[in-house]
Formats: sequence, structure tokens, C-alpha cells
Amino acid sequence: MRVVHAQALMLTAALCVSGHALAQETTLRAAVFVPTNTSFGEVFGRFVTKVNAEGKGLVQINLVGGPSAVPSLEQGNAVRTGVLDMAAVPPSFYANVMPEADSVILSPLTAKQQRQGGGWDALNKITNQKMNAWLLGSYGQGVPFHIWTTKPPQNDKLQGFKLRTVPNYTSFFNALGATPITMPPGEVKTALERGVVDGYGWPMVGIFDLGWGGDTKYRIDPGFYNVVVNVLVNQNKWRALREDQRNFLNKMAEWMEQENLAWAEEKNASERKRQNEAGIKGVTMGADYVKTAYEAYWADLTKRAPESIGILRPVLERRP
Repeated sequence: MRVVHAQALMLTAALCVSGHALAQETTLRAAVFVPTNTSFGEVFGRFVTKVNAEGKGLVQINLVGGPSAVPSLEQGNAVRTGVLDMAAVPPSFYANVMPEADSVILSPLTAKQQRQGGGWDALNKITNQKMNAWLLGSYGQGVPFHIWTTKPPQNDKLQGFKLRTVPNYTSFFNALGATPITMPPGEVKTALERGVVDGYGWPMVGIFDLGWGGDTKYRIDPGFYNVVVNVLVNQNKWRALREDQRNFLNKMAEWMEQENLAWAEEKNASERKRQNEAGIKGVTMGADYVKTAYEAYWADLTKRAPESIGILRPVLERRP
């Protein structure tokens, strides 16, 4: 009887410990701005897998999917309102609420350098205020943007071209004489096929993932800006986490950012090779092309959020 009683006590204790551990685990509901099987969805997917493998009993992430679960252009707002706990989304996709968020794509600094130089904290403070979100981490740095077209530019100009845009391209496209047309990524292929647009802005990586490669004939060189996909966490949810949970997620974000450096280098090389094999021709624009890209967007952001850009630009351009 004593043995049976002791075993019962041990079993009860084990169940209590197990129940306590499960009760301490928090699951975050997350989405990503592109399908999870694409290049930029894959990076976030690896982050989620890493968190779930090492965060058992602490933090788990339920990745509900990409734009089919929550439309791309609504994911930033979904985090702000708490519909999502977390999202991996470019800052341009929530620039209607926080235009200065996109200043980070104009920075020559890595995420680590931004953290060291004060740019990250400055941007995060504004993100807290305007997006009700915590800026956990980012990826994509090292991958440039390009303009991709179905027809060649004339005399280094894109006058009259209809180009799919999001806010980070619009001022630049206007400066080039093109007509910007806003649409989510999921509508671009049909728009190319039907001649609704003559091209689009997109990073060096990912045009084949989305099925645009077959309709794309030209890549305008050189690249400009710097790809950034921010991982946002709803501010209320972030504050509700315990310190050990927040520390763990910060550690995972640093891992993702470090992994991104090698990923970006490999992806740029492999994508350029695939584009060459597909017959996509690189066309180099004039000497002022890249300068125009930066000047146009800094001017646009300054006009829309002068006080914030006055704070952010010096720390995002200054190397630590």
C-alpha cells in the first residue's frame, strides 16, 4: 500500500508539473505577406520552425499562412488591432499608418548596425506609438530592389510606362515619368498578361516564385534601396509575455538576422543566374538613376513625416 501511495503521489506531482509547464507556454498567431513556399515566405517559415523547436514550453508560433489567410496589405493593421499577434510584412505595406517606417529601406546599415547605432530603438519607439506593435526583427537586407518590365526603356527613360507600385516606389516612378498603379502581389501576374501594367517594382529575389518570370523581359539595373521585411508583434501581446519569453524571441530574431546575411548573398547570385537563363535582359540606366531613387523617396518621406524623418535619417545613415 505504501508503494502504491508513493507512486500515486509521484504521478500527481508529474501531472502538476506538466500542467504548469503547458500553462506557461504562449502561442502567437502569425502570418506572412507572401505565400509560405516563396523565397521571402521561406525565411519567416524557418524562423517559425526554429522558435517552435527551441521554444517548447515557452513560446510557440502558429503560422496561419500568407495572403490567402490575411491579405498582404492588411497584415500590418491586423497586428495593430490584435487580429494577428505577429506578422512578417514590409514596412511599405503599412506606410499608410506609419510612413516613416519605410525609411529603413534607405539605410545602408544591417539590422545589427542599426541596433548598435540607435536607429533600431528610434524606429521601434515610433512603431510602438503608431502601430501598437513591437519591432522584433527583420530580414531581407542585402537584397536590392529593381524595376522589371515587359518592354525596354527608351533613351534611359520610363516615360509613359505603367508600373505596379507600393508606396516605396511611387515617388521614384513619378520622377521617372512612369504611371504608378497600386495593387497587391497576387494581382500582378494577371495585370502583366493583360497589359494593365508594363512592369513592376520588386526585389532581386522572388519574381519566379510568384509566376512573373515568364512575362518579364527586362531588369532595370542597378538595384536600389534595401529589402526589409519587418517582424511585428502586437504591443499588447508583447507586454503580456514574460521577460524570459521576450528574451527568447529577441534571441531568435538575432539568429534570423544573422542567417539572413548568407541567405541574401546566395539568393542574389542564384536568382541572377536563373534570370539570365530565362532570357531576362539587364538594362543599365543613366548615372543619376539610383541617386534619383534615394532623393525622391527621402523627400517624400520627409514631406509626410518631417519630425520623425528628422530623427531617423541621421541614425539610419550613420555607421556605429
